[in-house]
Amino acid sequence: MRSNFFHCSQLLVVICISTMTITACSSSGGSDDSTLVVAMPIVEGQSMSDVDSDDAQPDIEPMMPETIAPDPAAVYRVLLFSETRDFRHDSTESALIALEELAASANIETDRANDSTGIFTDANLADYDAVVWVMTSGDVLDQAEQLAFENYIRAGNGYAGIHAASFTEYEWPWYGGLVGAYFESHPQIQAATQNVEDSTHESTLHLPPTWRRTDEWYDYRTNPRSQVNVLLSLDESSYSGGAMGDDHPSAWYHEYDGGRSWYTGGGHTVESYSESDFRTHLLGGLTYAAGIAR
Repeated sequence: MRSNFFHCSQLLVVICISTMTITACSSSGGSDDSTLVVAMPIVEGQSMSDVDSDDAQPDIEPMMPETIAPDPAAVYRVLLFSETRDFRHDSTESALIALEELAASANIETDRANDSTGIFTDANLADYDAVVWVMTSGDVLDQAEQLAFENYIRAGNGYAGIHAASFTEYEWPWYGGLVGAYFESHPQIQAATQNVEDSTHESTLHLPPTWRRTDEWYDYRTNPRSQVNVLLSLDESSYSGGAMGDDHPSAWYHEYDGGRSWYTGGGHTVESYSESDFRTHLLGGLTYAAGIAR
């Protein structure tokens, strides 16, 4: 079989005469010209001067990127981790029930753990696609468990943090980077308006441009914006006691150390977990952390 080769920027196009097929592959060579060169096959004994220029421009369908749909037969598993060594929220049980219901609606299997002992090991964590830290608090993992969780995220798995997950592991800098920011303070529970900064993410695409609801609104020790993709931010003019100023992220996601991280500052109140929009927000974060939604 005889083939003709033509180079363009970052692309090698192989036109196979006998099969009339076109194959494209990466090439570090080629000219800097960004125009794709398409060639017509040459009949034996025919030169390029014998080919009419109009005939040398065949209709070729553009190559579109392939979209891969999630496998409906795939089994996803998520660990709901709710250990507390400091304040424990009255809404924790409501959060766990809601997350179990939401996971079931997306065909995600869940397990609960309110104690890390025997759970945060390399072997056990390998059974899960994501771990949701459900309003954890304080220093919950020992050094060996911390290493196992770091290995787990580095293997490409996911983390989701809800509300007080940012009130956890202050002495573990790696976790601080994973969650995005540590809790600093909060005013009293009240209604506030959040601005939707990213309406394309699974956890926010259902929301209007502004989202007003009642919760306990966290201020953070640092602004995570430069390290994460901000989904929601608080309008501090819409409530009293905010301490971060004009730029106050309240929910975000990012890729971190090989894995995925999603965090929302909402969820203090029991009522949060019966709110349709907040539940859909949680479901989007859950599916992102598990690797189902990107």
